[in-house]
Order: sequence, then structure tokens, then C-alpha cells
Amino acid sequence: MASRLIIVRHGNTFDKGDVVTRVGGRTDLPLSLSGRAQAEALGRHFAASSFVTARSGPLKRTRETATAILAPHAEPPELLTDLFLREIDYGPDENRPEDEVIARIGKAALDAWERDFIPPPGWRVDPAALVGNWQQLFAELRNQPGDHLIVTSNGIARFALTATGARGLEGKLATGAWGEILFVGEEPSIACWNRRPDI
Repeated sequence: MASRLIIVRHGNTFDKGDVVTRVGGRTDLPLSLSGRAQAEALGRHFAASSFVTARSGPLKRTRETATAILAPHAEPPELLTDLFLREIDYGPDENRPEDEVIARIGKAALDAWERDFIPPPGWRVDPAALVGNWQQLFAELRNQPGDHLIVTSNGIARFALTATGARGLEGKLATGAWGEILFVGEEPSIACWNRRPDI
């Protein structure tokens, strides 16, 4: 039996009509109403999965999402907290509306982040360390057959792709979306990325 990592981005933290800001590791928002609906939909989608481990970042939005995913399971694994799954620190752009972020760093810098995972000036993120953290987690889980739940943020999840050596995939995970990494033997492969359940 192969080891399968289900990497989930937490649900929404804003609802229609809210002022949307760039929420990083220093802003601990809970799920919004639509975010809770996304988390419950993930729980229904993964109800038949047999999770042998579960972990999330320490922020409310990731823990609430992970808890909702595990809720349908009669005997869920203990939900562990892994600090590297927290979220990146957006520095001076933390909790700022996107138009203010673009005004400060420029659209080209934001595009470089989205396309090539290059942090804009002022953001506190170490891509090499994040890739190393993912590779360490892969090494820990690849020889443990079964499904492994990992709930994090978009800023952290994208570096899982880099850690697999995958090329040509858009790195962003939408809120309430997931990707799957399979281990058949030692090498990881991307089974899917940025999928959402039907709500």
C-alpha cells in the first residue's frame, strides 16, 4: 500500500462583502461562514479516507479545517500541530488589502511570487527552509502506508510542489482545495493539485 499525503488549504476567512486582506502568520482569524461550509464539504469528501496521521498549523483557520475533515471519522488520528505549517509572514503587507500590497511592491513582484515563489521585498519567508521542511516531512511519512492529512496555508503549501521537484504546475491552492502527493517507493509524485469538492 502506498503512502498518500493529502495537503489541504484551510477554508475562507472572509465572506462576501468583507474587506479581504492578505492574511499571514501573524493574523489568527477563524473560518468565516463560507469557510466552515468549505471545511464541512472537505469532511464529506474525505469521509471514506483512512487517515493514519493528521497535522495542521497552529492557527485557528487550519485547525478548524482539519477538525471538520476528521469529524466524520469514528476513530480519527490525533491532530498534531506542526509549526512550519503556520503561514508565511507578509511583513509590512500583513493584513493589508490587496490593492495596498500591489501599490507597495508592484504587480511584477506579486506575479513573481505567484509564478516562481520568489518572495517580494519585506516578506519574511525562507523558501529553502520551507522546501527542507517539506522534504523532511516526506521522509517521515513515505514509509508509513495509508492516508496522511496535512492542513496548512497557501503560502506554505506551494513549497510542497518544489520539494517534489514538480515542474509546470501552478502552485496556488485555492481556499478549501487540496493536492495529493503519492509515494510508490521513495519518490514523490503529484496525483492532483488544487482540487475542490462539490459543495
